[in-house]
Amino acid sequence: MAAARFLVSGRVQGVGFRAATRGQARLLGLVGQAINLPDGRVEVRVWGLAERVDALERWLHVGPALARVDAVTRHAEEGAPEQVEFVIG
Repeated sequence: MAAARFLVSGRVQGVGFRAATRGQARLLGLVGQAINLPDGRVEVRVWGLAERVDALERWLHVGPALARVDAVTRHAEEGAPEQVEFVIG
């Protein structure tokens, strides 16, 4: 089991980024959450198989069609997931 926290910057709020991330994460069988941050970034916390977390990271660099991703930073995530599926907040 792998865990990661991603911070995604660019035009990622108001363009369906969180919903698209949820869809992609669910396809990959991951659990976690995506939330908008006050500074305009999206935070994605995720748990699952390492190769699937890596696949989501690659997708985050592109995002949905209306988004413009400028940067994705990855941080280690500690502990167990708080959710049993992938949710947006």
